[in-house]
Amino acid sequence: MSTAHRQVPAGTHRVLILGAGYAGMAAATQLAARTRRADVQVTLVNAQERFTERLRLHMTATGQRLAELDITELLAGTGAQFVRGWVTAVDAHAKTVRVDDSRVLRYDTLVYALGSVTDTATVPGVEEHAYTLDGPSGATTLADRLARLGAGTVVVVGSGLTGIEAAAEIAERHPEVGVTLVGQQDPGASMNPKARAYLGGALTRLGVQVISGAAVTRVRPDAVELAGAETVAADVVLWTGGTRVAPLAAAAGLTVDERGRVVTDSALRSVSHPEVYAIGDAAAIRQGYGVLHGTCQSGMPTGVHAAVSIARALRGRQPRPFRFGYYHTPVSLGRNDAVVQFTRPDDSPRRGCLTGRMAVWYKETVSASPWPTYRRMSRLPSSGAFWPRGGRFTRLRDAR
Repeated sequence: MSTAHRQVPAGTHRVLILGAGYAGMAAATQLAARTRRADVQVTLVNAQERFTERLRLHMTATGQRLAELDITELLAGTGAQFVRGWVTAVDAHAKTVRVDDSRVLRYDTLVYALGSVTDTATVPGVEEHAYTLDGPSGATTLADRLARLGAGTVVVVGSGLTGIEAAAEIAERHPEVGVTLVGQQDPGASMNPKARAYLGGALTRLGVQVISGAAVTRVRPDAVELAGAETVAADVVLWTGGTRVAPLAAAAGLTVDERGRVVTDSALRSVSHPEVYAIGDAAAIRQGYGVLHGTCQSGMPTGVHAAVSIARALRGRQPRPFRFGYYHTPVSLGRNDAVVQFTRPDDSPRRGCLTGRMAVWYKETVSASPWPTYRRMSRLPSSGAFWPRGGRFTRLRDAR
């Protein structure tokens, strides 16, 4: 498949999808499959041809090799085009996107799926002295550093799921290294008591020291400073605390929330520019329980729903409201242990959970599922349109 943006015949509806993460890939494969016989050109823009398995970047960070998943290979034969490059500007008035500051792509419908990255700007010293897990390059750089570290100390900042998985993976793969997990909440704070206790016990068995209720105020080359003047020595700092989105949407004049995410209506269209759909981490999508938080389990359904909505609109039909309910929180604790917390649609914990080997199997199945799911959706698009809608938890009063 050529990565060039070919000339589109007159009368063809141009759909441009920005970002090939979990949500963007779902949108691209679904829309290409659903519009094969229509005068529609689907173009996917992404900085790399390799698909990034963000669910597995903690493995890359400890030197483990992952499968090479090629986006152009997946899209071959679907009719969708692929353009490799960095999106540098969006002009919502002219309906154009600038790529690498040198190419201009036009659209009739835009799918904004540029995702999020780790917030390294809020706390002094993070940008200069901390590693992040935003992509394979950064994860590989961290793996190289850990391989040379010897019996040093790694401080992982952020006690959310990314921080927990990274701390456990580093402790297991580098038992000679001291690992400290620092966060404002206890690890697994949103889980039920059984799952939370199991997670805490697993971190203890791996030798991970946990400092909870701590806010990091500065990162230095050899330490992190905590509120209250405490200092934690560190040879390596991995920062997983918080995310931010690119300022492109705000600069384009799209209505965004306080975090820069595109505010959408119930069908995932921008409230200010209805020809723009926003999905995944880059969108502020409201459900009955609040705004979605970015995960693979919610991101892929937003991509599918946007594709279905666009296909419906091209046939002169109204898009339907998007509804999604969470159903699990899987957390790996190294390669041989895990915990899975099953949840209500609003992401609050249920009584049920999995631990140990069964949880490992479950987590690995979930982590490996997106790529074969994209392949299946390319052949049978209806297979991707099934996910928990969440019942009363997701129903909005103004939704129809």
